[in-house]
Amino acid sequence: MRLQDDADIPAQINIVPMIDVIFAILTFFIMSTLFLTRSEGLPVNLPKAASAKQQQVPTKITVTVKEGGEISVNRQPARVENLKAQIQSLAGGNSEPIVVINADTKVEHGQVVAVMDQVRQVPGAKLAIATQKP
Repeated sequence: MRLQDDADIPAQINIVPMIDVIFAILTFFIMSTLFLTRSEGLPVNLPKAASAKQQQVPTKITVTVKEGGEISVNRQPARVENLKAQIQSLAGGNSEPIVVINADTKVEHGQVVAVMDQVRQVPGAKLAIATQKP
């Protein structure tokens, strides 16, 4: 014989265990991403040397060509004729500076080529052109 009360209770889905599982998986992924940092080497005590020098990182120099034709090097006004000397002075002792050209889309092609020509005359300079994703 069946009780009348059992037939009146609708079926229920208990989601609390599912939420617990989701939080456990989320915690696992959060904790695992914390340990994904790339280490360049093992932690060691380095020896000391009196003649040690810090290695130079590549110097980044930005050449901007605006729509009106104005040129600036690291936000300082410049002229095309003086670019080579200005880049060499900014590079200092660095033998391979990275020169990034930010040219407006409306700048004439000839002016950008003139800037690139001046940059290529700097010995060891690496040339890059800044773009934007569509």
